[in-house]
Amino acid sequence: MSENTASSGSPFAVRTVAILIAVAVISFGAFMVLAGWAPELRDRDQAGDHPFSTSAIGYNGFVQLLEAQDYPVEISRSASDLDGGVYGTMVVTLSPWGMKKSLEDYTPVSTTLIVLPKWNGRTDRLNPTRQKDTDLTNESLIDDLLEALDMDASIARIDVPDRVDTPFGPMALKPDLKMQVLHSDVLEPVVDTGDGYLLARVPGQDIFILADPDMINTFGLAERENARFAMQLINFMRYDDDEPIVFDATLHGFTRSENLLQMMFDAPFLGVTLIALTSALLLGWAASIRFGPPSREGRAIALGKQALANNSAGLVTMARRETRMAPGYLTLIRRRVAREIGAPRTLTEAQLSELFDRLGPEETSGKTFSQLEAGLRAPAASREELMHKARDLWRWRRDILRRSMNDPS
Repeated sequence: MSENTASSGSPFAVRTVAILIAVAVISFGAFMVLAGWAPELRDRDQAGDHPFSTSAIGYNGFVQLLEAQDYPVEISRSASDLDGGVYGTMVVTLSPWGMKKSLEDYTPVSTTLIVLPKWNGRTDRLNPTRQKDTDLTNESLIDDLLEALDMDASIARIDVPDRVDTPFGPMALKPDLKMQVLHSDVLEPVVDTGDGYLLARVPGQDIFILADPDMINTFGLAERENARFAMQLINFMRYDDDEPIVFDATLHGFTRSENLLQMMFDAPFLGVTLIALTSALLLGWAASIRFGPPSREGRAIALGKQALANNSAGLVTMARRETRMAPGYLTLIRRRVAREIGAPRTLTEAQLSELFDRLGPEETSGKTFSQLEAGLRAPAASREELMHKARDLWRWRRDILRRSMNDPS
C-alpha cells in the first residue's frame, strides 16, 4: 500500500472556491438591490410645502396626526392616482413655484381638497429638513395657480377674525399673521368669514379649496383649534370611515419612476422572477460541485500496472471479499519486511514477529508488530476497519525502513 500524496489538480481549495462564490453572489445581490431601490432609500423629508416635509410649512404633521387617530392615510407617488386612479379622498397641496404647467393638465375627478400656498421658504443649508426663513407668497402667484385650475377666483389676506362660523360650529381659528381667503362669484362658500371664503366648493362637485394652509400645515397644527378644524374638515369631506385619505406628492416632484428591477418583484411578474432565480441557483450549484480541471476521456481498456491494480481491486470489490484480504495483506508485508531487512529465511513466523518487535513500534500509535499482527490475522469486520489496520501496518513498515536507512551503524 502507498500513501496518497497526489494533488487533486485544482488550483483552489474547496473553501477558497466557496468564499469566492459567496462574495460574488452577495456583491451581485447588493448591486441589484441598490440599482433598483436607491431612489426609495433617499430621504424625502426635505423642507417644503409637501406631505413628506416636517418643516413649518410642510404637511407631514397632518399626516402623522391622522395616523395617530387611526385614519387610513397614504402618500401617493403615482401620477395615475392624481387622475382618479385611486379610491379615497385626495389632498392636493400646492406650491407657488413650478406647478402652473402641471395644473393646466390636471382635472380633479374624485373627492379632492386643494390646499393653496401661502408661504415662501428658504431651506436651511445646515439642516435641509427645516426652513431658515419664511415670508408671505406674492398674491399674484397664487392667483396664477387658480387660473391654471380654471377657477374664477382670487385670494386676499385679512385680519384674523375672533371667531369664524363653520359647519362644525363657531371656531376661534388662528392662522399666522393674516388669514388668507378666497373671493369668487362662482365658488360656493363652505366656511365664510364675511370678508372672503376660508373654504369653498366647486358647484356640483366634491372639489374643495382651502385658502389658508395654516389650518393643516405643521406650524398651524400647533394651535388646538386649527387641529380640531382640520380633523372636522376631513370628516366633513369623506363618505365612509374606511375611505382612505391620499396625499399627492407627484406635483412636488416625488413621482415614483417605473423601474424594471422593482417590476420584477411585483405582481404579476414575481412568479417568473422566482422561477428564474431558482434556476440560476441550481445552475450555480451544479457548476460549483464540478469545479476544477475537466476530466480527460481515457481508454476503454487502460494499459499499465496501475490499470491492472485498479481492475483487480474492482473485481475484489464486486465479489465483496475486501474484508477477507486482511490475513493475505499481513503475509505480504511480513515477507517484504523480512526481505528488506535481510532476515534469515529459516526463521519461523513467531521468530520473525519477535525480531520485528525488537525493531521498534510504529511512531504514531506506538503499537508493535505483534499488536498490529493480531488485528490482521482474521478477516476484518468492515471495509473501514480493514483500511485502518492495514494503514497502521504500512506506517510501521515505513518507520522501520526509515530508521534502518538513518542508522549510522
